[in-house]
Amino acid sequence: MIKILMIEDDAELAEILAEYLEQFDMQVTNIEDPFLGLSTLNTEKFDLVILDLTLPGIDGLEVCSDIRKRYDIPIIISSARHDITDKVEALERGADDYMPKPYDPRELEARIRSLLRREKHDFDTTGKKVNFKKEKDIYLDDEKSIIFLKKNELTLTNAEFGILKYLLKKEGGVVSRQELIYNVEAISEESTNKSIDVIIGRIRQKLDEIPKEPKYIHSVRGIGYKFTQ
Repeated sequence: MIKILMIEDDAELAEILAEYLEQFDMQVTNIEDPFLGLSTLNTEKFDLVILDLTLPGIDGLEVCSDIRKRYDIPIIISSARHDITDKVEALERGADDYMPKPYDPRELEARIRSLLRREKHDFDTTGKKVNFKKEKDIYLDDEKSIIFLKKNELTLTNAEFGILKYLLKKEGGVVSRQELIYNVEAISEESTNKSIDVIIGRIRQKLDEIPKEPKYIHSVRGIGYKFTQ
């Protein structure tokens, strides 16, 4: 059984989606109050979050940031807000997908499966989840400030280490160049987007990336980068 937390104040829509997903062995718990939704994540284990942006008491973008800071869980934004700014900001804050309402529940089901596969889950022919772990190529030893590629220590400058560490911690989310400039201590706030691109290029070389087919660091047009593995 796939357990999904939905934070959605449209009770009628939530009921429709929950009933549809139930036939695919997906159990949806909907909570209309975003603060209660956040506290529920503390007490129950879920496989994925579906999050509305227009919520009572707090903007959904803030809720998205709060979830991403605390939990490593896939987040799908389900929102009637079609402004590209909202979409970009949601992705920057750690959302994994953005679905503008209205949409077909069949598409939601397909995107849930796609996200969970990327989270190293697989499914049998009945739709039931089968967990398996895959050893990651790149990992961080935070205590020793070392990053490894396939068990080999990488030789990185302070700026390269800071950027790669930040991307690792934001794995799966879109990170803007400005976000890197303001959050990586080894980078001056006067740095330009071009200088970030140059450092990313050096990191890619050290990760043995193929420029036209990157495996780990992917460019997001007009925004920045997304790290996956």
